[in-house]
Amino acid sequence: MKKPVFVGSAVAIVTPFNPDGSINFVKYGELIDWQIENGADAVVAVGTTGENATLSGEEHRALMRFAAERVNHRVPLICSTGSNDTAYGAETSKAAEEAGADALLWVTPYYNKTSQSGLIKHYEKMLESVDIPVILYHIPGRTGLNVKVETFKELSKNPQIVGVKEASGNVSFCAKLVDSCGDDLPVYSGNDDLIVPLMSLGAKGVISVLSNILPRETHEICRLCIENDFFAAKELAMKYMSLANALFIDVNPVPVKEALNMMGLGVGGCRLPLFELSEGDRGVLYNELLKHGLVK
Repeated sequence: MKKPVFVGSAVAIVTPFNPDGSINFVKYGELIDWQIENGADAVVAVGTTGENATLSGEEHRALMRFAAERVNHRVPLICSTGSNDTAYGAETSKAAEEAGADALLWVTPYYNKTSQSGLIKHYEKMLESVDIPVILYHIPGRTGLNVKVETFKELSKNPQIVGVKEASGNVSFCAKLVDSCGDDLPVYSGNDDLIVPLMSLGAKGVISVLSNILPRETHEICRLCIENDFFAAKELAMKYMSLANALFIDVNPVPVKEALNMMGLGVGGCRLPLFELSEGDRGVLYNELLKHGLVK
C-alpha cells in the first residue's frame, strides 16, 4: 500500500499576470495563502490551469521556487513538470525537487505522443533524475494519448509513482483502473463534476479547478466522501455543478481567471493563444457567480 501525497482537494492554482503580461508574484502569494487558509489540502503549481504551456523555462522555475517558499510545508506542494521532451521533463523535475516540491505531476507526452512501451521508458528515464513522489496525469483530450490500464498497472510497480490524476472523463475506465491497481496507484479525479462518482469508486480526492474560487466547499465535498457520507457529498456537489461546468464554458483556465477577476481577486488575463471570453459566455459565468453570492 502506497501513502497518498494528499487526501481531499488540491487546487490546480492559476498563475496571475500583471497588465504587461509578467507574473504577478505578490498576487500569487496571496492566492496560495487564501487557498491554504480556506481548506485546500494541497497546492498544484504550474499545471494546465497555471498556464505552464506559455511559461518560459525560467518563469516555470521561478514560480516553483516561489510556491515552495510560500507554501512552506503547510500542505503538500505538487509541481507540474511533465513534458513531451523526456530530457527537458527530467531537468525541470530536478529543479522542482531542488526548489522544495513535495511531489511532481507528470502529464503524458503530448503532440509527438508515444507507444505504451515508450511511455513506460519515458517515465523510467525521468524517474532517474528525482527522488520525490510522482503523480501521473492522464488527460487524453489534451494530449491525444490514451494510457491503457495495463500500462498503469506496470507503472504502479514503481515505488516512486504514487498516484494518477485521472481526467479522461470516463468513469468506467476509472473503475477498471481502481480495480486493477488498488492502493498501488491512488487515483485522483481530474474533473470537478466527477468528484463524488470517482471517490465512491475509491479515488482519494480531486485536483481541482473549482477550488480556485470555492476552496472550502471543494474540500468539504471531498471530506464528506472520505467519511462515506456520499448522499451529503452529492447534495453539495450538485449545488455547485452548474458553476463547475461554467468554469469550462471555454478553454481552461480562461473562465476561472475571469471568475476570479469578477470576484475582485485581480489575477489578470491569460497569455495568447488563450483569449478572453465572449460577452455571452461572460454573462453566463457572471450569473453563476451571482447565484452563489460570489459577486454583487
